[in-house]
Amino acid sequence: MMPALSIGIVSLVLAYVLSQFYRAFLAVLTPVLGSELGATPGDLALSSGLWFVAFAAMQIPVGRMLDRWGPRLTVALLLGIAGGAGAAVFALAQAPWHLHLAMAALGVGCAPALMGSYYILAREYPAAAFGALAGMIVGFGSLGNILGATPLVWAIESLGWRATMAGLGAATVAVALLIALTVRDPARLGADQPKGSLAEVLRIRALWFILPLFFVNYAASGAIRGLWAAPYLERVFDADAVLIGRATLAMGLAMIAGNFLVAPMVRLLGSLRRTVLIFTGATLAVMGFLVLNPQPALGVAVAMLALIGLSGAGYVLLMAHGRSFLPDHLVGRGVTFLNMISIGGVGVMQFASRPVFQAASGAFAPPTAFALLFLFFAVPLAIGFTLYFLTPEARHG
Repeated sequence: MMPALSIGIVSLVLAYVLSQFYRAFLAVLTPVLGSELGATPGDLALSSGLWFVAFAAMQIPVGRMLDRWGPRLTVALLLGIAGGAGAAVFALAQAPWHLHLAMAALGVGCAPALMGSYYILAREYPAAAFGALAGMIVGFGSLGNILGATPLVWAIESLGWRATMAGLGAATVAVALLIALTVRDPARLGADQPKGSLAEVLRIRALWFILPLFFVNYAASGAIRGLWAAPYLERVFDADAVLIGRATLAMGLAMIAGNFLVAPMVRLLGSLRRTVLIFTGATLAVMGFLVLNPQPALGVAVAMLALIGLSGAGYVLLMAHGRSFLPDHLVGRGVTFLNMISIGGVGVMQFASRPVFQAASGAFAPPTAFALLFLFFAVPLAIGFTLYFLTPEARHG
């Protein structure tokens, strides 16, 4: 039986809901930001990429802050100050560069949300329960993906996108205050424990061949759900905002389902490593289908996008696998470093996907251009998948 989660962990899950929302909501806002601010898909690719880059750049400082200050202050301060300010700038934006600034600030604010709860899980819960609990937290947190789909469309239609973003900014500050009031930091490590460093994390040989897959695993589902799903459906299938909202809702629901499947899949297969291989192989199969057939029936295309979301749950499995090699004194720096590699990979692939798509769309019809874009995400994933075979089994089952 898994241990119960505290009220403080629940408040951190709410922060992760916001983090999931902020990394994915631009897909739905693509039409309105284009018409009102003149933001092109390339502009939004840059804005989305800046969220991921800022998020990733903060992971090493967040690791130090978690070890020094604990998760309560680390998450509350960054989410309340940077996250609240980013949402306010977005609500007041008058030009695409304002969106770039807002998304970077939101990335900083969201940086410690998941890592705060992971830090507590790694320090206070049995190692064998880490993967299941981590999957549960990501599963519930992925409700942010749902909020960033059809519900966001409804809110924009009822209130307007500026009022909606202002309300989300107020909610962000409120969640930060709740964290400050409810989170209980783990006990400090004893004086006999070594301080630890990033260099020590890098010397763990078991992590070496897991890192390439960390870099590319979440990039396909994160980038496609967060940005490219909307232009794909709009340009290839002439989808409107309502249809895009429904399709991204399906993708978000699949992401949630995938995270709740993590624990039973590991129990069924008896191996974290084997489960990662199956999830990643499934993603590659779907991406390969879309490369070869980028304009199937609309229902099939939406189903393929949902399957990319489902198999993207491999992130939680990779985190549990990587965590199994970390001693207690390296948990803060270790999990944030792994998260930096994962989220940084999404940011880099977002940036790189922009010129790839621009070049492809200038030379080919939309279906072929998107086939090349899907290929761009599939090839690095295949390389990371191959190298992962060299990673040993997890130490804690």
